[in-house]
Amino acid sequence: MKAFVFPGQGAQFVGMGKDLYETSQVAKELFEKANDILGFRITDLMFNGTDEDLRQTKVTQPAIFLHSVVLAKTMGGEFNPDMVAGHSLGEFSALVAANALSFEDGLQLVYKRALAMQEACEMNPSTMAAVLGLADDKVEEVCASITDEVVVPANYNCPGQIVISGSNAGIDKACELLKEAGAKRALKLSVGGAFHSPLMNPAKEKLEKAINETTFSAPICPVYQNVTTVAETDPAKIKANLIAQLTAPVKWTQSVEHMVADGATEFVELGPGAVLQGLVKKINKEVATSGKQ
Repeated sequence: MKAFVFPGQGAQFVGMGKDLYETSQVAKELFEKANDILGFRITDLMFNGTDEDLRQTKVTQPAIFLHSVVLAKTMGGEFNPDMVAGHSLGEFSALVAANALSFEDGLQLVYKRALAMQEACEMNPSTMAAVLGLADDKVEEVCASITDEVVVPANYNCPGQIVISGSNAGIDKACELLKEAGAKRALKLSVGGAFHSPLMNPAKEKLEKAINETTFSAPICPVYQNVTTVAETDPAKIKANLIAQLTAPVKWTQSVEHMVADGATEFVELGPGAVLQGLVKKINKEVATSGKQ
């Protein structure tokens, strides 16, 4: 069985999607439609911008979404998923690729999500850190021991790799404690805020309204969502999980494990980079991985 997976923020690179635009009429039309919907030429920033341009959350998120979705839409019969999943932002790409959301609605939600998250980051200066070489339960224990600041596990990426999220002071304190507890590394990331933590509540409230006003359909195959990690096909549940996702951890390890348990033997990553292929291999060495970008 074949699973298609879609990357999240951090996978962007200058030039992303340019080949698609130049070689596929379908891709060109979708990219131009996106320029019209967004009200600015995101394609100029994707194809010829700077790393700095692409690092702005309001650009990064729609750019990665577009690259991933346009890839799926130009594959024709080759896009034949038995299941799909996306890492954080990538969940929106997965839902559009699986026809649970229209291209237009998906792009508008992603852009609203990006703006709301940017605003929440400005309200609460905060950050994230990657923790390597420590068991999940130990990382959870250290985060729970810090009660005067916000610090939570945010991304369960693969065994021995968790990203934590919280206030600047909370992350500093947690990094020290995690190193003392035996982590190989506890490294602050250059991100704009504490994604997938309670500090994203202001963004969640805005996104909830937008998601509730959007029409969702049953997807063409099960979607393994970050919050529940199991197969979902009910539009109402998909909506609720998408709303919860902003302040809940991305349980990528558990999602991939459930996909494998449900029969996935091949994982195809659609979008910039190859991060998810690497994570899938660390979660399960037996499955085949490949990608298109």
